[in-house]
Amino acid sequence: MAAGIGIVDCCPGAVPARGWVTERRSRKDVGARLSLAYGMGKRKKITISTLRARKRESQRISMLTCYDFATARLMEEAEVDSLLVGDTYGEVCLGYSTTLPVTIEHMVTLAEAVRRGAPTAYLVGDMPYLTFQVSAEEAIRHAGLFMAKGGCDCIKVEVDRRLVKTVEAMASATIPVMAHLGLKPQSIQSLGGYRTQGKQAGEALRIIEDAKMMVDAGAIALLLEAVPREVAQIITASTDVPVFGIACGPHCDGQVVVLHDMVGFGGGHPPRAVKQYLQLHDLLVEAFRAYTDDVAEGRFPTEANSAGLEPKELHELQSLLEKSRS
Repeated sequence: MAAGIGIVDCCPGAVPARGWVTERRSRKDVGARLSLAYGMGKRKKITISTLRARKRESQRISMLTCYDFATARLMEEAEVDSLLVGDTYGEVCLGYSTTLPVTIEHMVTLAEAVRRGAPTAYLVGDMPYLTFQVSAEEAIRHAGLFMAKGGCDCIKVEVDRRLVKTVEAMASATIPVMAHLGLKPQSIQSLGGYRTQGKQAGEALRIIEDAKMMVDAGAIALLLEAVPREVAQIITASTDVPVFGIACGPHCDGQVVVLHDMVGFGGGHPPRAVKQYLQLHDLLVEAFRAYTDDVAEGRFPTEANSAGLEPKELHELQSLLEKSRS
């Protein structure tokens, strides 16, 4: 998935700053929120059967990228349907210019953390560069790590018809595959940049054919990135499997957005296809500046932010110090 911005490795969240109003919640309220975050709430586990039913009933499906436990808990509380542990982690959290340097070790560790934070969400693991292209055997082995160790429900792979046998082998090995078609960021060097795919009729037909090949090979879901909305609509209407879209218009069964883009985390302008719901960058910079000023001016910490000795213990400590000096 193409990300619009870069950001250092930190987790978005509410950071109270000087002058901000914070609300104290009751123990009952906090307990209820923690229960939901740890899977003890009312929401049932979302499975592929849930997503298929949503498609049949024309109910849209939400998916966001997620890379850490704390953010996953917030998304679980918000009842986001599906979380994608995407290789965009390399760009938005590690600061790489592409997703290519991300490793399988990175991704499985992130998946484990996200699963702990969001036990009921449909969790999708993103296969990194060269973990599935070399051979079907390697693809199965690496995908198995996501499933067995990372707790994923499904594995996303960037494919076209040249990898149909790999998808078929993975499906035969009981690996649930989400086939990623259209713009494939791991192939960005050969594509010549981030641009819409399938704008010519012949190219569009090839993507439509590839989608059918992937479903026939056993893919349980499709993800389309940066294809014309008409192409996405044709593919979505032609298959029974859930179809997710990134910058593909409103006709897909589900939508996927990079978290950092939709909350304005890291500055810059999000891609045109992204609706920004929050400008977290400005809020965090304000909080960090307030903290830095408070430390520099001696306003933080105060005695209220620290522990102290009881008068009796302080007196005894002073006596011990005097004895040690004599």
